[in-house]
Amino acid sequence: MTEAVTHAEWLAQKERESRVKQEAFLKGISSRLGRQRSMTPPPHPFKGAPDFWNVMDYDVEHRMTAFVDQFSAAGGHAVRFPDMEAAAVFIAERAIQLKARRLVRQDQPELAALDLEKRLAEHASVTAWNTDSGTAWKTAAAEADIGIVLADYAVAHTGSVVALSAAHKGRSVSLLPAALFVLLPAQRIRTRLGEVLAEFDRSGRAGLPAGIHFISGPSRSSDIENDLTIGVHGPGLVYALLVDAFVPADRMREGGGR
Repeated sequence: MTEAVTHAEWLAQKERESRVKQEAFLKGISSRLGRQRSMTPPPHPFKGAPDFWNVMDYDVEHRMTAFVDQFSAAGGHAVRFPDMEAAAVFIAERAIQLKARRLVRQDQPELAALDLEKRLAEHASVTAWNTDSGTAWKTAAAEADIGIVLADYAVAHTGSVVALSAAHKGRSVSLLPAALFVLLPAQRIRTRLGEVLAEFDRSGRAGLPAGIHFISGPSRSSDIENDLTIGVHGPGLVYALLVDAFVPADRMREGGGR
C-alpha cells in the first residue's frame, strides 16, 4: 500500500469520525428541543425582498425626513439648505470654526461653483482631487482637515450616502480627511437600498465605477469589550448637506451659470 493511498484512507477515516460526532451533536439538540431530528432541508419558497418592500416608495419630503433621522441616529450631522449657495456659506463658516487649514474636494463643476477657494482664501487652502500630476493625492487627502464630495445617491431608509469613485472623484477624499462634508441633492435620495443597487445592475459590469462607497455617519469601531471609538477608519465628523434646489453640471453649462 502506497503512502498516498494510506493518507487518503486516513482522511476518509477522519471524515467518518467527524460525521459521527456531528450527528450525535445534532441529535442532542433535537432531544433537548423535544422533537425528531429532521433529515430534509426546510423549503424556501421566497427569494429576494417581499413584494410590499419592492413597491414601497416615499415622496421626496418623506425621503428627506427619514434620511435626516437615520443619518443623525448614526452620529452624523444632517443640515438642509435651499440651494448650493447657502450650503457653500455653511461649509466656509464651519471650516473657519474648525480652524481647518487644508481642504480637498472632488474635481466636479458643481463643487468648483462653490468658490471655496475664494471664500477661504485667508484661512485655508482648497485643492481639487487629481488636478496636479505632481501631487501625492493620497497623502494630500490624509493631511486634509476636510474632504468635500458630491453624493451620487442616498438611501432614506438606512441614512446612507453613496459616493462613486472615478479619476476625478478619488475615494480618499471621503475616507482620509478628519471631517467630511457631503453635498446631497434632494432628488438623489432613494427610499430603499435596493433602488440604488438596481442602478448598478442596469449599468452592467462594464459600467461599474472603480468603487462604490456607502457612508452612514462617522467611522465607528468597537473592540471585543464594545468600547466605541469614533474616527478610526474614516472621518470622525460627517455632515450631510441636503440641497433642495440643485443644478447639475450640464444645466449649469446650458444656462451659463458658474
